[in-house]
Amino acid sequence: MSESALLVICNLPDEAAARRLAGVLVESRMAACVNVLAPCSSVYRWQEEIATATEIPLLIKTSARRYAALEAAIRKHHPYELPEIIAVPVTHGLPDYLAWVASETTPE
Repeated sequence: MSESALLVICNLPDEAAARRLAGVLVESRMAACVNVLAPCSSVYRWQEEIATATEIPLLIKTSARRYAALEAAIRKHHPYELPEIIAVPVTHGLPDYLAWVASETTPE
């Protein structure tokens, strides 16, 4: 397949923010699908302090060609000063599903 798929991981502080961002990304065709997962507990270092937070993980399926726009949209709509945005290349997958991701992230 010529189109590279990406799985983008991002955490939001609450379910409402997660669902809003998921809606923006799918509506604008920056993502084919966004899974809003169950809350998780995060432990991290921020500004020289150990912090914990309950966060809502998102699994965002997109195409490589839409990544720059997707990253910009996350940064615009995300409440964190430094949001987690990690893109993992999809090296294998069901060809029909990957074709669907490519199709759904093609702007009209």
